[in-house]
Amino acid sequence: MAADLLSDPALRQRVQRSLRAHAVHAAAPGAHRAAAVAVAICEEGTGAELPGIASPAGWSTRASLLLTRRAIGLSSHSGQWALPGGLIDPGESAEQAALRELSEEVGLSPAASSVLGRLDDFATRSGFVITPVVIWAGAARDLVPNPGEVASIHRIPLAEFMRADAPMLEMLADSEHPVLRMPVGDGWIAAPTAAMLYQFREVCLLGRTTRVAHFEQPLFARK
Repeated sequence: MAADLLSDPALRQRVQRSLRAHAVHAAAPGAHRAAAVAVAICEEGTGAELPGIASPAGWSTRASLLLTRRAIGLSSHSGQWALPGGLIDPGESAEQAALRELSEEVGLSPAASSVLGRLDDFATRSGFVITPVVIWAGAARDLVPNPGEVASIHRIPLAEFMRADAPMLEMLADSEHPVLRMPVGDGWIAAPTAAMLYQFREVCLLGRTTRVAHFEQPLFARK
């Protein structure tokens, strides 16, 4: 299945159709702050390598997702895996915020027409309601990390999110719902980012109606 998806010349259309058929669950911000992240589909290419993921020989047209490791000096969630994103400014839509954050964090500025749709909102333990916006980023060859926000940029092949050992679930003593992690290379990514990656896989690649807002976050991600 993963190989078929990666070689599909109509991947963009497939993802867009799946998102149009998906009934988005939106969360009321309430006391939470509204934020948006970009789930950006791009070419695999080259970039910061990860143990357990083979590096391509030069540029590849295999589809990947763009993720970052947050800068160590940030006051919250430093060093953690993240999708490019941040707070939604007054008067902005989630789509506009996601595109702006892509530009500010990694120097990528796709057109508004590159937006394919939304996934479900995710309310975090740290006080945010995050709207994931799926964006077709194309080749995305000239990425530049913003040193104040981003430690490294990673292009993770879609095949990594199709692994048979994904998702990884673990119960915590203080919650009835499990923590969700997505394995990547020799490591893993935790919720909330992992929950959005899992829903992207389920909705956009497999055409399944899968909800993720109930999944728990590990203790280190709650601050």
